[in-house]
Amino acid sequence: MSNDELDIAIMRRLADHPQASQRELARETGVSLGKINYVLRALIDKGWVKAGSFARNPEKLGYAYLLTPRGIEAKARMTRAFLARKVHEYDRLRAEIEALRSELDAPRDTSSPEQM
Repeated sequence: MSNDELDIAIMRRLADHPQASQRELARETGVSLGKINYVLRALIDKGWVKAGSFARNPEKLGYAYLLTPRGIEAKARMTRAFLARKVHEYDRLRAEIEALRSELDAPRDTSSPEQM
């Protein structure tokens, strides 16, 4: 997963579940807890995410990660670019699949020496 893809995945998750823990984000994205911490700090430094503390229970302190207006704009911009890349990859893969199918479906010339 590229850095942009990870940023998008984290920001999408936080938009829906701002109280997601770093451990939950790590499990859902398939990256280490340390990497999640690093990426969240970078998103906070960019001004795209704001971390706020709240008490889940009296003995435990937790955080909510909220997308800032700049973060919402960045997420939309990055999502558009990601989607354009994936559509291009899909179109290229679809063309390759069709070419392979045509190659397999083409009648074979049994008189050529290569076929014997």
